Amino acid sequence: MLLLDTDALPPAERLEAFRHGMTNESVPNHIAHEKTPEGVHARMELWNVGELPMFSTYNSGFEAHRTPAHIRSQRSNPVVSVSLQHRGTGRAEVAGQRMTFGPDDVCVFHELSPRVYGWSGNGGSQATVFDVERIGLPVETVVRASLQLRASPLHDLVLRHLRGMWRNPGRLARDPGATALAGATADLVRALLVSAAHDPRTPAVRSVMDETLLTRVMAHVRRHHTDPALCAESIAAAHGVSVRHLYQVLRDADLSLEQWVINERLATARRMLASPDHAGLTIAALAARCGFSSPSHFTRRFRSAYDVTPREWRQQARQGTGPRPLA
Repeated sequence: MLLLDTDALPPAERLEAFRHGMTNESVPNHIAHEKTPEGVHARMELWNVGELPMFSTYNSGFEAHRTPAHIRSQRSNPVVSVSLQHRGTGRAEVAGQRMTFGPDDVCVFHELSPRVYGWSGNGGSQATVFDVERIGLPVETVVRASLQLRASPLHDLVLRHLRGMWRNPGRLARDPGATALAGATADLVRALLVSAAHDPRTPAVRSVMDETLLTRVMAHVRRHHTDPALCAESIAAAHGVSVRHLYQVLRDADLSLEQWVINERLATARRMLASPDHAGLTIAALAARCGFSSPSHFTRRFRSAYDVTPREWRQQARQGTGPRPLA
């Protein structure tokens, strides 16, 4: 949903519209704008994936100052924002420490903590917003974690997960699995914050890591499902657990690892077969890209899942018709 596009407004109204978009009575800030010959410009969009708001902005230089006075007038349901700096270089000052953010960083702010945040020139940020009750961590824990997120081994995992969500948030918002995705994302963010804020050997970290193991394994499989070498041993090693423990977690969730990986590969293959971008790939080459070592095994699995062969599905997709997957 488009919230603001200053290009559609008269120049005299853009400054006030930008301030209204960045701050309001429920989330007070003081906004300082960078003066440029081009003036203020901004484009802001919002999606809701389940109950998870995703807010994107691309705008001219600014600084948002959140002071103790602002926090005293804070609304009753504050949030934790987790953002990616997809354009420009972000700057922040939190708890007396200055930080910069680029495309390979995760930026976390707790609304009940004073801060300064912004950038110079044109920049863009993509923020995923969580209720503090869902994160379930004290302000000081979130702030401490936000200053040392890269100390956590989960940093890159969460970074890749968030990047994946931002590839097409509109599609995710319409997906039947949006609510489950929102819950899994909150679990990953909470695990990252606990991991970054505490010594990994403490009971608190071990407890959260155990609680989120299934979520982390699912994210890992979805990232690596096209790798032919993906197996129980590699998954267990990536998460520091035994193969036996991995299988126990999967059994408790009523999941078959082999079938789950096959389903992910088949879903990817089905999308690729229907895409004009991959029309030049042979069935065998596409199967290999999706992690299948044998074209005949791929065809047999595809037919079992969708009741058509890969070649038939590609032809039907080109004609604008296609079969429904079997239950």
